[in-house]
Amino acid sequence: MPQERRPLRGGRGFYPKKRAARIYPAQKFPKSKEAKPLGFAAYKAGMTHIQVLDTNAKSRTKNQLVAKAVSVLECPPLSVYGYRLYKNSVHGLKTLGEVYAEKFDKRLERKVKIKQGQAKKISEENISRVRLLCHTNPVFKKTPETFEVALGGSAKEQVEVAKRLLGKQIKISDVFKPGDYVDVSSISKGQGFQGPVKRFGIRLHGRKMRHMHRHVGSLGGAEPGKVRPTVPAAGQLGFQTRTELNKRILKIVEPKEINPKGGFPNFGIVKTESILLEGSVPGSRKRLIRLRAPMRPPLSKYPVEIKYISLESKQG
Repeated sequence: MPQERRPLRGGRGFYPKKRAARIYPAQKFPKSKEAKPLGFAAYKAGMTHIQVLDTNAKSRTKNQLVAKAVSVLECPPLSVYGYRLYKNSVHGLKTLGEVYAEKFDKRLERKVKIKQGQAKKISEENISRVRLLCHTNPVFKKTPETFEVALGGSAKEQVEVAKRLLGKQIKISDVFKPGDYVDVSSISKGQGFQGPVKRFGIRLHGRKMRHMHRHVGSLGGAEPGKVRPTVPAAGQLGFQTRTELNKRILKIVEPKEINPKGGFPNFGIVKTESILLEGSVPGSRKRLIRLRAPMRPPLSKYPVEIKYISLESKQG
């Protein structure tokens, strides 16, 4: 008889499985010929469902009403308090200096050491890349998050855009439009220290197995004389950086269009511009979600026609 085999179960695609360094992630950005910011940030408010008219010509439900689950992300405007200049080197990007706005939020004094008058004597010939220094304007907490946002276009165009946006605010509608695809990065929900059954999905041992029922049966062979890192083991689960590609922005909505009665559970009332993003996003409510232009954009786009948005309060 043939030997019975079973493939290994449980995800081993992300190593090392450890806690993220901070509550919001860093991001890499694609190259773009369009001179504009390539990213934005939002806060997860909750989820709801909508009904859309399927406009995909290749779909089985073409021209029919389809229900979809959507994530509601609140998008308060980003403030540009400076920009950073880079040049290419053998070891990657090297910082040339920063330029800061004359007026900036006082809440940044503890987080950022701002020195006025830097990078004024740098020649534009040495500049190969420019990134905006932005901070969020959250409604429900005091401390803003700070991060870099890349710009598209040539180096000369990037300098011009950075000078134009310095000291101003960026809205979500300035960066993305309904129907655009974005990559979503955030920190997933933390599950704490968990065993290999929950962490990797290994099977439970039978009742005649002595001592251990939720442990790994074997830690490996006699060679190479050590436990390999691919062997399922207990450890940290969750609170890790995760990126999901090609999430579609279905609509940019005002607060009165999306707020349910009593607000979103564990979040409250959405007070600024928000987006409806198709599907779910990693992370808990009130967590910062970073959006960027897609690294691998889909080949085809089709318009979005929303017929109904549910305003019923969703628990869970």
